Amino acid sequence: MKLLAFETSTRWISVALWCDGACLERREELPNSGSEHLLPWAHALLAEAGVALTQLDGLAFGAGPGGFTGLRLACGVTQGLAWGLDKPVVPVSTLAALALNAGDGDIWTVLDARMNEVYSGVYRVAGDTVSELSPPVCVPPGQIAVSPAPTCGGDGFISYAEALPRSSFIPDLWPTAAAVARLAAPALARGEGLHAAAAQPLYVRDKVALTTAERLARGGVR
Repeated sequence: MKLLAFETSTRWISVALWCDGACLERREELPNSGSEHLLPWAHALLAEAGVALTQLDGLAFGAGPGGFTGLRLACGVTQGLAWGLDKPVVPVSTLAALALNAGDGDIWTVLDARMNEVYSGVYRVAGDTVSELSPPVCVPPGQIAVSPAPTCGGDGFISYAEALPRSSFIPDLWPTAAAVARLAAPALARGEGLHAAAAQPLYVRDKVALTTAERLARGGVR
């Protein structure tokens, strides 16, 4: 199984190549998009592994939730390659990928969604299997009254530390292309890949901008 994966939902941009259980990855903190790195990194990984684009069995991307621009970037690059190669695509939840990087157990994942909101979801990790215990939602951090899992991770706990209850916090936990590839590979093997045209980001929050009144109501500034 050979799979190329992209993850650009946060300020950490990454590309991974999965080859029969082995994984190569390029990853860097790039707050301002980093779109120019994706294809060069992909070609570098393919060259390092001695794999041609045409030898790929499929492609995967971090589908969201996450930054709107980043989600569109990963989806667009993946769709473009998959369409040209006539290969299937596997969209992977970014919160599930974040959870996988935490290791076994139940984990509450929270990413900063800006506009005084967070993306929140709860997952159970067992090896390379991630089960969704609570689906992703986009809510103001103050609306979460109790910790839904004993372990937690994600930059939302840093941005809204006073509003979010937390117990055992794992620092520097992010969704990565390697985690996306680990989750996508078995799905692709089961025949769950989509046609490129059917792959879409998972925004969770459909409204990108708020009015001044809405920002003030959520504790924001003018």
